[in-house]
Amino acid sequence: MTLAETPNHTNSSNPLLTLNYESALESLGSDYYDEVTAAEFPQHILRWRNNALLPRLGLDPQVVKDEDFITAFGKFQGRKPLLALRYHGYQFGEYNSRLGDGRGFLYGQVRGTDGELYDFGTKGSGTTPYSRGGDGMLTLKGGVREVLAAEALHRLGVRTSRCLSMIETGLGLWRGDEPSPTRSSVMIRMSKSHIRFGTFERLHYLKRPDLTKKLLDHVIETYYQHLNSEHDKYALFYAELVKRVAELVAQWMAAGFCHAVLNTDNMSITGESFDYGPYAFIPTYDLSFTAAYFDYYKRYCYSQQPGICKLNLELLQEPLKAVIDIGDLQTGLSKFAEYYLAEYRTLMLKKLGFEDLQFAEADELLQLTITFLQDSQIGYHQFFSDMARTFDSKWRDEPAFVMNASEIIPALGASAIFDNWCVLYHQILNHFDPNQMDIIARTLAKYNPQTALLRPVIESIWEPIAQEDNWQPFYDLVQQFQ
Repeated sequence: MTLAETPNHTNSSNPLLTLNYESALESLGSDYYDEVTAAEFPQHILRWRNNALLPRLGLDPQVVKDEDFITAFGKFQGRKPLLALRYHGYQFGEYNSRLGDGRGFLYGQVRGTDGELYDFGTKGSGTTPYSRGGDGMLTLKGGVREVLAAEALHRLGVRTSRCLSMIETGLGLWRGDEPSPTRSSVMIRMSKSHIRFGTFERLHYLKRPDLTKKLLDHVIETYYQHLNSEHDKYALFYAELVKRVAELVAQWMAAGFCHAVLNTDNMSITGESFDYGPYAFIPTYDLSFTAAYFDYYKRYCYSQQPGICKLNLELLQEPLKAVIDIGDLQTGLSKFAEYYLAEYRTLMLKKLGFEDLQFAEADELLQLTITFLQDSQIGYHQFFSDMARTFDSKWRDEPAFVMNASEIIPALGASAIFDNWCVLYHQILNHFDPNQMDIIARTLAKYNPQTALLRPVIESIWEPIAQEDNWQPFYDLVQQFQ
Protein backbone atom coordinates (compact mmCIF):
# COMPACT_ATOMS: atom_id res chain seq x y z
CA MET A 1 0.00 0.00 0.00
CA THR A 2 2.90 2.37 0.76
CA LEU A 3 5.97 2.75 -1.42
CA ALA A 4 9.08 4.84 -1.52
CA GLU A 5 10.23 6.34 -4.83
CA THR A 6 9.84 3.77 -7.57
CA PRO A 7 11.81 3.31 -10.79
CA ASN A 8 10.54 4.41 -14.18
CA HIS A 9 8.99 1.89 -16.50
CA THR A 10 7.53 2.20 -19.95
CA ASN A 11 4.22 3.98 -20.27
CA SER A 12 2.96 1.34 -22.69
CA SER A 13 2.91 -1.21 -19.88
CA ASN A 14 1.03 1.05 -17.47
CA PRO A 15 -2.65 0.03 -17.35
CA LEU A 16 -3.63 3.48 -16.02
CA LEU A 17 -2.13 5.14 -19.10
CA THR A 18 -3.53 2.68 -21.63
CA LEU A 19 -7.14 3.11 -20.54
CA ASN A 20 -9.45 4.24 -23.33
CA TYR A 21 -9.49 7.94 -22.49
CA GLU A 22 -12.28 9.98 -24.07
CA SER A 23 -12.16 13.65 -25.01
CA ALA A 24 -15.76 14.51 -24.15
CA LEU A 25 -15.11 17.80 -22.38
CA GLU A 26 -12.00 18.61 -24.39
CA SER A 27 -14.10 18.43 -27.57
CA LEU A 28 -16.17 21.41 -26.39
CA GLY A 29 -13.23 23.69 -27.12
CA SER A 30 -11.06 26.13 -25.22
CA ASP A 31 -13.93 28.43 -24.18
CA TYR A 32 -14.37 26.14 -21.18
CA TYR A 33 -10.82 25.44 -20.00
CA ASP A 34 -7.12 26.25 -20.17
CA GLU A 35 -4.39 23.76 -20.95
CA VAL A 36 -1.95 23.58 -18.06
CA THR A 37 1.23 21.81 -16.96
CA ALA A 38 1.45 19.68 -13.84
CA ALA A 39 3.91 20.54 -11.09
CA GLU A 40 7.05 18.47 -10.65
CA PHE A 41 7.55 17.07 -7.18
CA PRO A 42 10.78 16.15 -5.37
CA GLN A 43 9.35 12.90 -4.01
CA HIS A 44 6.59 10.43 -4.79
CA ILE A 45 5.31 8.12 -2.05
CA LEU A 46 2.07 6.31 -2.77
CA ARG A 47 -0.04 6.55 0.36
CA TRP A 48 -3.42 5.43 -0.98
CA ARG A 49 -4.68 3.46 -3.95
CA ASN A 50 -8.35 2.66 -4.18
CA ASN A 51 -8.39 -0.93 -5.39
CA ALA A 52 -12.17 -1.03 -5.00
CA LEU A 53 -12.53 1.38 -7.95
CA LEU A 54 -10.22 -0.39 -10.38
CA PRO A 55 -12.68 -3.11 -11.51
CA ARG A 56 -15.09 -0.32 -12.50
CA LEU A 57 -12.39 0.81 -14.90
CA GLY A 58 -11.95 -2.72 -16.20
CA LEU A 59 -8.67 -3.19 -14.32
CA ASP A 60 -7.51 -6.04 -12.13
CA PRO A 61 -6.00 -4.55 -8.94
CA GLN A 62 -3.37 -7.31 -8.92
CA VAL A 63 -2.15 -6.21 -12.34
CA VAL A 64 -1.88 -2.49 -11.56
CA LYS A 65 1.43 -1.81 -9.82
CA ASP A 66 2.07 0.90 -7.25
CA GLU A 67 4.56 2.51 -9.61
CA ASP A 68 1.78 2.69 -12.23
CA PHE A 69 -0.09 5.06 -9.92
CA ILE A 70 3.03 7.13 -9.31
CA THR A 71 3.87 7.45 -13.00
CA ALA A 72 0.32 8.36 -14.00
CA PHE A 73 -0.94 10.33 -11.00
CA GLY A 74 2.23 11.70 -9.39
CA LYS A 75 4.61 12.34 -12.29
CA PHE A 76 1.74 12.85 -14.77
CA GLN A 77 3.60 11.18 -17.60
CA GLY A 78 1.82 10.25 -20.80
CA ARG A 79 -1.36 12.36 -20.57
CA LYS A 80 -2.10 15.50 -22.55
CA PRO A 81 -3.83 17.87 -22.56
CA LEU A 82 -4.37 18.60 -18.88
CA LEU A 83 -7.33 20.96 -18.53
CA ALA A 84 -7.95 23.56 -15.80
CA LEU A 85 -11.69 24.19 -15.97
CA ARG A 86 -13.12 27.71 -15.95
CA TYR A 87 -16.00 28.64 -13.65
CA HIS A 88 -17.36 31.34 -11.37
CA GLY A 89 -19.57 31.00 -8.30
CA TYR A 90 -21.49 32.47 -5.41
CA GLN A 91 -19.24 32.18 -2.36
CA PHE A 92 -21.00 32.82 0.95
CA GLY A 93 -23.64 34.74 -1.00
CA GLU A 94 -21.22 36.98 -2.95
CA TYR A 95 -20.57 36.46 -6.65
CA ASN A 96 -16.92 35.75 -7.47
CA SER A 97 -15.73 35.96 -11.06
CA ARG A 98 -12.11 35.13 -10.18
CA LEU A 99 -12.52 31.38 -9.77
CA GLY A 100 -11.56 28.30 -11.76
CA ASP A 101 -9.42 25.23 -11.09
CA GLY A 102 -6.68 26.79 -8.97
CA ARG A 103 -4.89 23.68 -7.71
CA GLY A 104 -6.17 20.95 -9.96
CA PHE A 105 -7.05 19.97 -13.50
CA LEU A 106 -9.03 17.43 -15.45
CA TYR A 107 -6.54 14.62 -16.02
CA GLY A 108 -8.80 12.56 -18.25
CA GLN A 109 -12.19 10.94 -18.77
CA VAL A 110 -12.74 7.18 -18.90
CA ARG A 111 -15.81 5.07 -19.61
CA GLY A 112 -16.46 2.61 -16.80
CA THR A 113 -17.59 -0.98 -17.17
CA ASP A 114 -21.02 0.29 -16.08
CA GLY A 115 -21.21 2.50 -19.17
CA GLU A 116 -20.82 5.73 -17.18
CA LEU A 117 -18.21 8.35 -18.03
CA TYR A 118 -15.88 9.18 -15.13
CA ASP A 119 -13.60 12.15 -14.61
CA PHE A 120 -10.13 11.89 -13.12
CA GLY A 121 -9.55 15.26 -11.49
CA THR A 122 -6.43 16.27 -9.59
CA LYS A 123 -6.12 18.19 -6.35
CA GLY A 124 -2.77 19.63 -5.30
CA SER A 125 -1.11 19.38 -8.72
CA GLY A 126 0.30 22.91 -8.91
CA THR A 127 -0.58 26.39 -10.07
CA THR A 128 -2.93 27.29 -12.91
CA PRO A 129 -4.16 30.62 -14.29
CA TYR A 130 -6.75 30.54 -11.49
CA SER A 131 -4.48 30.00 -8.47
CA ARG A 132 -4.91 33.64 -7.36
CA GLY A 133 -1.48 33.82 -5.76
CA GLY A 134 -1.74 30.42 -4.06
CA ASP A 135 0.76 27.60 -4.41
CA GLY A 136 -1.70 25.18 -6.00
CA MET A 137 -0.79 22.47 -3.52
CA LEU A 138 -2.68 20.20 -1.12
CA THR A 139 -1.55 19.39 2.39
CA LEU A 140 -1.13 15.74 3.25
CA LYS A 141 -3.67 16.12 6.04
CA GLY A 142 -6.12 17.62 3.56
CA GLY A 143 -5.64 14.60 1.31
CA VAL A 144 -6.12 12.19 4.20
CA ARG A 145 -9.30 13.99 5.22
CA GLU A 146 -10.72 13.81 1.69
CA VAL A 147 -9.99 10.09 1.32
CA LEU A 148 -11.69 9.44 4.66
CA ALA A 149 -14.71 11.64 3.87
CA ALA A 150 -15.33 10.05 0.48
CA GLU A 151 -15.03 6.47 1.74
CA ALA A 152 -17.13 7.13 4.86
CA LEU A 153 -19.89 8.79 2.81
CA HIS A 154 -19.79 5.99 0.26
CA ARG A 155 -20.25 3.49 3.09
CA LEU A 156 -23.27 5.50 4.28
CA GLY A 157 -24.90 5.40 0.84
CA VAL A 158 -24.19 9.00 -0.17
CA ARG A 159 -23.63 9.70 -3.87
CA THR A 160 -20.04 10.89 -3.71
CA SER A 161 -16.82 11.29 -5.61
CA ARG A 162 -14.05 9.03 -4.37
CA CYS A 163 -10.27 9.25 -4.25
CA LEU A 164 -8.50 6.96 -6.68
CA SER A 165 -5.03 7.71 -5.35
CA MET A 166 -3.07 9.95 -3.01
CA ILE A 167 0.68 10.50 -3.27
CA GLU A 168 2.90 12.32 -0.80
CA THR A 169 5.08 14.76 -2.73
CA GLY A 170 7.90 15.80 -0.42
CA LEU A 171 7.17 19.54 -0.35
CA GLY A 172 6.82 21.59 2.83
CA LEU A 173 3.77 23.86 2.73
CA TRP A 174 2.89 26.87 4.84
CA ARG A 175 -0.71 27.05 6.02
CA GLY A 176 -2.44 29.19 8.60
CA ASP A 177 -4.63 26.37 9.90
CA GLU A 178 -1.94 23.68 10.28
CA PRO A 179 1.43 23.62 12.05
CA SER A 180 3.85 24.60 9.29
CA PRO A 181 5.77 23.62 7.33
CA THR A 182 3.36 20.75 6.76
CA ARG A 183 3.60 17.79 4.43
CA SER A 184 2.06 17.87 0.94
CA SER A 185 0.14 15.50 -1.31
CA VAL A 186 -1.50 15.22 -4.69
CA MET A 187 -4.63 13.16 -5.22
CA ILE A 188 -6.90 11.97 -8.00
CA ARG A 189 -10.61 12.41 -7.46
CA MET A 190 -12.83 10.10 -9.50
CA SER A 191 -16.32 11.48 -10.07
CA LYS A 192 -19.13 11.60 -12.63
CA SER A 193 -18.28 15.17 -13.63
CA HIS A 194 -16.33 18.23 -12.56
CA ILE A 195 -18.79 20.54 -14.33
CA ARG A 196 -20.26 22.81 -11.67
CA PHE A 197 -23.18 25.18 -11.30
CA GLY A 198 -20.52 27.87 -11.48
CA THR A 199 -19.46 26.66 -14.94
CA PHE A 200 -22.82 27.88 -16.24
CA GLU A 201 -22.74 31.02 -14.10
CA ARG A 202 -19.50 32.10 -15.75
CA LEU A 203 -21.07 31.85 -19.21
CA HIS A 204 -23.99 34.02 -18.08
CA TYR A 205 -21.52 36.55 -16.67
CA LEU A 206 -19.76 36.63 -20.06
CA LYS A 207 -23.13 37.02 -21.82
CA ARG A 208 -22.55 33.90 -23.93
CA PRO A 209 -25.90 32.10 -24.23
CA ASP A 210 -24.47 30.21 -27.21
CA LEU A 211 -21.84 28.64 -24.98
CA THR A 212 -24.48 27.93 -22.32
CA LYS A 213 -26.57 25.96 -24.79
CA LYS A 214 -23.50 24.13 -26.08
CA LEU A 215 -22.53 23.12 -22.54
CA LEU A 216 -26.07 22.15 -21.63
CA ASP A 217 -26.37 19.94 -24.71
CA HIS A 218 -23.09 18.30 -23.69
CA VAL A 219 -24.29 17.70 -20.13
CA ILE A 220 -27.54 16.10 -21.27
CA GLU A 221 -25.88 14.00 -23.96
CA THR A 222 -23.19 12.79 -21.57
CA TYR A 223 -24.86 12.54 -18.15
CA TYR A 224 -28.61 12.52 -18.84
CA GLN A 225 -28.63 10.34 -21.94
CA HIS A 226 -32.11 8.99 -21.23
CA LEU A 227 -33.47 12.51 -21.88
CA ASN A 228 -31.63 13.10 -25.12
CA SER A 229 -34.50 12.16 -27.43
CA GLU A 230 -37.20 13.96 -25.43
CA HIS A 231 -38.66 17.07 -27.06
CA ASP A 232 -38.63 18.91 -23.70
CA LYS A 233 -35.22 17.55 -22.66
CA TYR A 234 -34.04 20.86 -21.20
CA ALA A 235 -36.92 21.21 -18.77
CA LEU A 236 -36.66 17.53 -17.88
CA PHE A 237 -32.94 17.91 -17.24
CA TYR A 238 -33.45 20.68 -14.71
CA ALA A 239 -36.29 18.82 -13.01
CA GLU A 240 -34.07 15.75 -12.64
CA LEU A 241 -31.16 17.83 -11.37
CA VAL A 242 -33.47 19.27 -8.70
CA LYS A 243 -34.41 15.73 -7.70
CA ARG A 244 -30.78 14.57 -7.57
CA VAL A 245 -29.67 17.53 -5.46
CA ALA A 246 -32.64 17.22 -3.10
CA GLU A 247 -31.87 13.53 -2.60
CA LEU A 248 -28.17 14.26 -2.13
CA VAL A 249 -28.72 16.78 0.65
CA ALA A 250 -31.17 14.37 2.29
CA GLN A 251 -28.37 11.78 2.21
CA TRP A 252 -26.05 14.24 3.93
CA MET A 253 -28.63 15.07 6.58
CA ALA A 254 -29.38 11.42 7.36
CA ALA A 255 -25.64 10.67 7.47
CA GLY A 256 -25.16 13.56 9.91
CA PHE A 257 -22.76 15.23 7.49
CA CYS A 258 -22.02 18.94 7.22
CA HIS A 259 -20.29 19.83 3.94
CA ALA A 260 -19.32 23.30 5.20
CA VAL A 261 -18.73 25.15 1.91
CA LEU A 262 -21.84 24.89 -0.27
CA ASN A 263 -20.84 27.62 -2.70
CA THR A 264 -22.22 27.21 -6.22
CA ASP A 265 -18.75 26.31 -7.50
CA ASN A 266 -18.91 23.27 -5.19
CA MET A 267 -22.21 22.02 -6.63
CA SER A 268 -21.90 19.33 -9.31
CA ILE A 269 -24.16 19.40 -12.36
CA THR A 270 -24.70 15.65 -11.91
CA GLY A 271 -25.94 16.00 -8.32
CA GLU A 272 -22.92 14.29 -6.80
CA SER A 273 -21.12 15.22 -3.59
CA PHE A 274 -17.49 16.28 -3.97
CA ASP A 275 -14.72 18.68 -2.87
CA TYR A 276 -14.38 18.00 0.86
CA GLY A 277 -12.58 20.77 2.70
CA PRO A 278 -13.50 21.72 6.30
CA TYR A 279 -16.36 19.20 6.49
CA ALA A 280 -17.44 17.53 9.73
CA PHE A 281 -19.92 14.92 10.91
CA ILE A 282 -22.24 16.16 13.65
CA PRO A 283 -21.46 14.76 17.12
CA THR A 284 -25.06 15.30 18.28
CA TYR A 285 -28.29 16.38 16.58
CA ASP A 286 -27.42 20.07 16.76
CA LEU A 287 -29.18 22.03 14.02
CA SER A 288 -26.77 24.96 14.38
CA PHE A 289 -23.63 22.80 14.10
CA THR A 290 -21.16 24.49 11.75
CA ALA A 291 -18.16 22.70 10.31
CA ALA A 292 -16.08 25.60 8.98
CA TYR A 293 -14.50 27.90 11.55
CA PHE A 294 -14.75 30.79 9.06
CA ASP A 295 -18.53 30.40 8.60
CA TYR A 296 -19.14 33.09 11.20
CA TYR A 297 -22.83 33.56 10.44
CA LYS A 298 -23.62 29.83 10.15
CA ARG A 299 -24.69 30.17 6.53
CA TYR A 300 -23.73 26.56 5.85
CA CYS A 301 -24.57 25.01 9.21
CA TYR A 302 -26.16 21.57 9.38
CA SER A 303 -29.81 22.68 9.30
CA GLN A 304 -29.25 25.21 6.50
CA GLN A 305 -28.02 22.69 3.96
CA PRO A 306 -31.38 21.86 2.31
CA GLY A 307 -32.28 25.54 2.00
CA ILE A 308 -28.86 26.48 0.62
CA CYS A 309 -28.96 23.72 -1.97
CA LYS A 310 -32.40 24.88 -3.09
CA LEU A 311 -31.10 28.46 -3.28
CA ASN A 312 -28.16 27.32 -5.40
CA LEU A 313 -30.57 25.60 -7.77
CA GLU A 314 -32.56 28.83 -7.94
CA LEU A 315 -29.40 30.82 -8.73
CA LEU A 316 -28.62 28.33 -11.50
CA GLN A 317 -31.88 29.32 -13.17
CA GLU A 318 -30.35 32.65 -14.18
CA PRO A 319 -27.87 31.20 -16.70
CA LEU A 320 -30.23 28.39 -17.70
CA LYS A 321 -32.92 30.90 -18.68
CA ALA A 322 -30.94 31.38 -21.86
CA VAL A 323 -32.11 27.92 -22.91
CA ILE A 324 -34.96 26.81 -20.62
CA ASP A 325 -38.30 28.57 -20.13
CA ILE A 326 -38.50 30.22 -16.69
CA GLY A 327 -41.87 28.60 -16.06
CA ASP A 328 -40.36 25.16 -16.59
CA LEU A 329 -37.49 26.06 -14.25
CA GLN A 330 -39.86 27.21 -11.52
CA THR A 331 -42.01 24.11 -11.92
CA GLY A 332 -38.94 21.90 -11.60
CA LEU A 333 -37.73 23.65 -8.46
CA SER A 334 -41.18 23.52 -6.83
CA LYS A 335 -40.72 19.78 -6.26
CA PHE A 336 -37.51 20.19 -4.20
CA ALA A 337 -39.12 19.88 -0.75
CA GLU A 338 -41.18 16.88 -1.83
CA TYR A 339 -38.12 15.04 -3.11
CA TYR A 340 -36.05 15.98 -0.08
CA LEU A 341 -38.59 14.90 2.53
CA ALA A 342 -39.30 11.60 0.77
CA GLU A 343 -35.61 10.69 0.58
CA TYR A 344 -34.87 11.82 4.13
CA ARG A 345 -37.81 9.80 5.50
CA THR A 346 -36.70 6.70 3.61
CA LEU A 347 -33.08 6.96 4.75
CA MET A 348 -33.88 7.64 8.40
CA LEU A 349 -36.29 4.71 8.55
CA LYS A 350 -33.53 2.52 7.14
CA LYS A 351 -31.25 3.73 9.93
CA LEU A 352 -34.01 2.62 12.30
CA GLY A 353 -34.00 -0.84 10.71
CA PHE A 354 -36.85 -0.64 8.22
CA GLU A 355 -36.21 -0.91 4.50
CA ASP A 356 -39.88 -0.36 3.73
CA LEU A 357 -42.15 0.76 6.55
CA GLN A 358 -45.72 1.47 5.51
CA PHE A 359 -47.34 1.44 8.94
CA ALA A 360 -49.06 4.55 10.22
CA GLU A 361 -46.58 4.79 13.09
CA ALA A 362 -43.64 5.32 10.74
CA ASP A 363 -43.78 9.10 10.67
CA GLU A 364 -44.49 9.23 14.39
CA LEU A 365 -41.44 7.07 15.06
CA LEU A 366 -39.25 9.27 12.89
CA GLN A 367 -40.42 12.46 14.57
CA LEU A 368 -40.03 10.96 18.03
CA THR A 369 -36.51 9.80 17.15
CA ILE A 370 -35.48 13.30 16.05
CA THR A 371 -37.12 14.88 19.10
CA PHE A 372 -35.26 12.49 21.38
CA LEU A 373 -31.91 13.05 19.67
CA GLN A 374 -32.32 16.82 19.81
CA ASP A 375 -33.61 16.93 23.38
CA SER A 376 -31.07 14.50 24.85
CA GLN A 377 -28.02 15.56 22.78
CA ILE A 378 -26.96 11.94 22.90
CA GLY A 379 -24.34 11.00 20.31
CA TYR A 380 -26.12 10.99 16.94
CA HIS A 381 -24.05 8.24 15.38
CA GLN A 382 -23.64 6.27 18.59
CA PHE A 383 -27.39 6.06 19.08
CA PHE A 384 -27.86 4.32 15.74
CA SER A 385 -24.73 2.18 16.00
CA ASP A 386 -25.91 1.08 19.46
CA MET A 387 -29.25 0.08 17.93
CA ALA A 388 -27.40 -2.05 15.40
CA ARG A 389 -25.04 -3.55 17.97
CA THR A 390 -27.64 -4.39 20.62
CA PHE A 391 -30.70 -5.29 18.54
CA ASP A 392 -32.42 -8.40 19.82
CA SER A 393 -35.63 -10.16 18.83
CA LYS A 394 -36.64 -9.90 22.50
CA TRP A 395 -37.40 -6.24 21.81
CA ARG A 396 -40.74 -7.58 20.54
CA ASP A 397 -41.58 -8.93 23.99
CA GLU A 398 -41.46 -5.84 26.19
CA PRO A 399 -40.72 -2.12 25.62
CA ALA A 400 -38.30 -2.32 28.56
CA PHE A 401 -36.08 -4.65 26.52
CA VAL A 402 -35.57 -2.10 23.73
CA MET A 403 -31.93 -0.95 23.80
CA ASN A 404 -31.56 -2.26 27.34
CA ALA A 405 -28.01 -3.42 26.50
CA SER A 406 -26.94 0.00 25.23
CA GLU A 407 -23.91 1.63 26.83
CA ILE A 408 -25.19 5.17 26.40
CA ILE A 409 -28.87 5.07 27.36
CA PRO A 410 -28.37 4.46 31.12
CA ALA A 411 -26.37 7.68 31.40
CA LEU A 412 -29.43 9.67 30.31
CA GLY A 413 -31.40 9.06 33.43
CA ALA A 414 -35.17 9.38 33.26
CA SER A 415 -36.48 10.36 29.83
CA ALA A 416 -40.17 10.31 29.04
CA ILE A 417 -39.41 10.87 25.36
CA PHE A 418 -37.15 7.84 25.21
CA ASP A 419 -39.68 5.72 27.11
CA ASN A 420 -42.34 6.67 24.55
CA TRP A 421 -39.90 5.89 21.76
CA CYS A 422 -39.28 2.40 23.19
CA VAL A 423 -43.02 1.73 23.43
CA LEU A 424 -43.55 2.81 19.83
CA TYR A 425 -40.58 0.84 18.49
CA HIS A 426 -41.84 -2.23 20.36
CA GLN A 427 -45.29 -1.80 18.82
CA ILE A 428 -43.88 -1.52 15.31
CA LEU A 429 -41.75 -4.64 15.75
CA ASN A 430 -44.91 -6.54 16.57
CA HIS A 431 -46.30 -5.72 13.14
CA PHE A 432 -43.62 -8.06 11.79
CA ASP A 433 -43.37 -11.82 11.99
CA PRO A 434 -40.72 -13.14 14.40
CA ASN A 435 -38.74 -14.54 11.48
CA GLN A 436 -38.37 -11.02 10.08
CA MET A 437 -36.26 -9.86 13.00
CA ASP A 438 -33.09 -11.02 11.22
CA ILE A 439 -33.95 -8.73 8.30
CA ILE A 440 -34.29 -5.76 10.65
CA ALA A 441 -30.98 -6.64 12.32
CA ARG A 442 -29.23 -6.76 8.94
CA THR A 443 -30.78 -3.45 7.91
CA LEU A 444 -29.58 -1.78 11.11
CA ALA A 445 -26.06 -3.12 10.56
CA LYS A 446 -26.05 -2.06 6.89
CA TYR A 447 -26.99 1.56 7.48
CA ASN A 448 -25.25 2.17 10.81
CA PRO A 449 -21.49 1.47 10.79
CA GLN A 450 -19.87 1.10 14.17
CA THR A 451 -17.29 3.82 13.51
CA ALA A 452 -18.29 7.42 12.79
CA LEU A 453 -15.84 9.84 11.21
CA LEU A 454 -16.01 12.44 13.96
CA ARG A 455 -13.25 15.02 14.38
CA PRO A 456 -11.52 13.18 17.27
CA VAL A 457 -11.41 10.04 15.11
CA ILE A 458 -9.74 11.93 12.26
CA GLU A 459 -7.21 13.43 14.65
CA SER A 460 -6.49 9.99 16.11
CA ILE A 461 -5.70 8.81 12.57
CA TRP A 462 -3.60 11.84 11.71
CA GLU A 463 -1.49 11.89 14.88
CA PRO A 464 0.41 8.62 14.21
CA ILE A 465 0.99 9.76 10.62
CA ALA A 466 2.35 13.12 11.75
CA GLN A 467 4.36 11.80 14.69
CA GLU A 468 5.60 8.39 13.56
CA ASP A 469 4.71 8.13 9.85
CA ASN A 470 2.47 5.26 10.94
CA TRP A 471 -0.25 4.74 8.33
CA GLN A 472 -1.74 1.53 9.65
CA PRO A 473 -4.58 3.19 11.65
CA PHE A 474 -5.54 5.08 8.46
CA TYR A 475 -5.66 1.89 6.39
CA ASP A 476 -7.55 0.05 9.13
CA LEU A 477 -10.21 2.76 9.29
CA VAL A 478 -10.66 2.97 5.53
CA GLN A 479 -11.05 -0.79 5.42
CA GLN A 480 -14.00 -0.47 7.80
CA PHE A 481 -15.72 1.85 5.33
CA GLN A 482 -15.31 -0.38 2.28
